[in-house]
Amino acid sequence: MKTVFHVAFASLLVLLSTAASAQTSLPDFTELAEKSSAAVVSIESTRTASSQRAGANEAIDPEDMPEFFRRFFGQPGMPPMEPRDQVSTGSGFIISGDGEVLTNHHVIDGADEVIVRLPDRREYVATVVGSDAQADIALLRIKAKGLPYLKAGSSKSLRPGQWVYAIGSPFGFLDNTVTVGVVSGVGRRSMDASQQYTPFIQTDVAINRGNSGGPLLNTDGEVVGINSQIFSNSGGYMGVSFAIPIEVAMDTAKQLRETGHVRRGQLGVAIQNVDRKFARTLGLDRSVGALISSVTPDSAAEKAGVKVGDVILSFNGIEILQSSDLPPMVGNTAPGSKVKLRLLREGKERELTAVLGEVPADDAVAGSGAGAGGKASTGVLGLVVQTPSAEEREQLGLEAKEGVLISRVVGDAARRAGLREGDVILRVGRTAVANAKAFSDAVAAAGDSEAVMLLVRRGDQTQFVAISPRKAD
Repeated sequence: MKTVFHVAFASLLVLLSTAASAQTSLPDFTELAEKSSAAVVSIESTRTASSQRAGANEAIDPEDMPEFFRRFFGQPGMPPMEPRDQVSTGSGFIISGDGEVLTNHHVIDGADEVIVRLPDRREYVATVVGSDAQADIALLRIKAKGLPYLKAGSSKSLRPGQWVYAIGSPFGFLDNTVTVGVVSGVGRRSMDASQQYTPFIQTDVAINRGNSGGPLLNTDGEVVGINSQIFSNSGGYMGVSFAIPIEVAMDTAKQLRETGHVRRGQLGVAIQNVDRKFARTLGLDRSVGALISSVTPDSAAEKAGVKVGDVILSFNGIEILQSSDLPPMVGNTAPGSKVKLRLLREGKERELTAVLGEVPADDAVAGSGAGAGGKASTGVLGLVVQTPSAEEREQLGLEAKEGVLISRVVGDAARRAGLREGDVILRVGRTAVANAKAFSDAVAAAGDSEAVMLLVRRGDQTQFVAISPRKAD
C-alpha cells in the first residue's frame, strides 16, 4: 500500500513539473507589445463628396441616353442623390524615424486625404509616396522626426506552430489592440487573383476590419508580415488570417520610394496545376509542378525554348509543388534576371535558362500570356479584355459578333466604377465592339475625352458606366 502511494505521489510530481515547465516555456508578450505599440499607427482615409461627383455624375448627361438606360442614372430634372464623404480606417506602422509609414494599398485606395494618428494622439496629414495594388502595399510619409519605428525581420524562417503577434486598430477605434497566435502555414495563395505574386503567411492571430496594414511580429519584436486579409463567411474573424511577407513589403516600398512604381519579372506562360491524372500521363510519380498551357509569342519563355505541355519542376533551384508557387517567384525577380528552369518534357527532365521580361504596368497577369490578338490591355482604363469564344458567347447570350469580356480589372478607376471580371462590354461610347482589337481601337479613338462611356452587360442587366481616363491607374 505504501509503495502504491509513493508511486502515485511521484507521478503527480512529474505531472506538476511538466505543467510548470510548459507554462514557463510560453512566451510573455507584455514587454514586446508595449515596446512595439509605440510605432503602430491608426489610419483614416477620406474620399470627399466632391471627388465622387467629379468621378461619376458630371461625366454623364442623361439627355444623351436612350430612355431605357435613364433608370440607372435618374431622370432629367430630378435632384441627384448627394454623395457624402466616404471614410475608411486601417492600421500601419512606422519604418523610419523620419516619418515613413507602411500600410495596405486598399486602406488608402482612392482617398483624397489620409490622416495618420500616432499612439500619443498626434495626428498628421500623410503624403502617399506610392502605392501598389498587386502587392497591396502603400508607402506614406508624415512630417515628423525622431519617431519610434519597427525593425524588419525575416519571414523566410517562419514555420507552422511558431508564435507571432499582431497590433492594430480593429473596427477603427480599438487602437493598439494586441492579438496573439501561431503561424498556420506559409506560401499560401491569395483568394484575390490580382495578388498572384504574394506568397502569404497564414496565421490564427485574430484579425478584423481595421487591422489591415498593421504589423505581424515575431517573438524578437521584428516585423515578419503586414496583416492584409481574412477568410470569412461572416465578415468577421474565423481563425484564418493572411499577412504579406515583410520581404515583399520592403522591396515594394523601396521601389515606390525610388521610382514611384514596382517592376516585376515576367516569364510569359499560362499555367495550371498537375492533377493525379495528368501526373500519370506525364510520367510523374506525384502531382507537382506547373503545367504550361500556353506560351506568349516573343516572351522570355518562348526565347528560352519552353513549350506547351512542359511541366516546370523548379525555378532557380526552388521546387514547384503547385502551379501557384511559380508566379510569386517570377514576379518578385527583377526583370532582366537570368533564371534556371528545370522542366519535364516527354518524360525527360531538362534545364533551360531564361531572361525574364517585365510585367506591363497596366497588366495584372504578368507571367501568363494570352494568344496573339486574343486580349487587349488599356492603360488609360485599367482593363484587360478578351474576345469571347463561341462557347462563352453562347453561355452569355451574345450574338456572334457582339461584345468583349473583361478578364481583369487592374485599375482603381475601373474598380471604383464597379466593373468586374466577367462583365461584357458592348459599346465604347456609340461604337459597338466585337473583339479585343476593336475595343482597343475604340478606346484610343476617344483620345483625351473627359470620360469614356462603356455600355456594360452583367447578367440580364445593361447599363452605361463612365470612366475618366485621367484618373485611371
